[in-house]
Amino acid sequence: MSSSVLIFDGDCSFCTSTANYFTKSTAGRVRAEAWQLTDLTKYGLTSEQTIKRVYLIGESKQYEANWAFAKLLTLQTNVFYKLLGYLLFIPPISWLAIPGYYLVARYRHLLPGGTPACKL
Repeated sequence: MSSSVLIFDGDCSFCTSTANYFTKSTAGRVRAEAWQLTDLTKYGLTSEQTIKRVYLIGESKQYEANWAFAKLLTLQTNVFYKLLGYLLFIPPISWLAIPGYYLVARYRHLLPGGTPACKL
């Protein structure tokens, strides 16, 4: 049974591929939901928030943007991804992760699998 939900941009092929890839490797602990197909009020979110960043909603905590991705990595079965996720929470690496997340988000339409629909 899933204990966390990853809310992502379902119109973006890059985001969809990334969400599907990483949720498959969590041994069922995370399920992915496109914000366009989700009742966001159930999670206390608005479409304005979810247009701008990804969210990982856990049983006791909510993560957004780079923190959501870092937490998602810590839930992986792959030890390398798990370690990388924990490192992304530690300064000064976490300081670099913030602009890194927004850089990827801004140019996701240019990344593999990206389409014009991915452009913010």
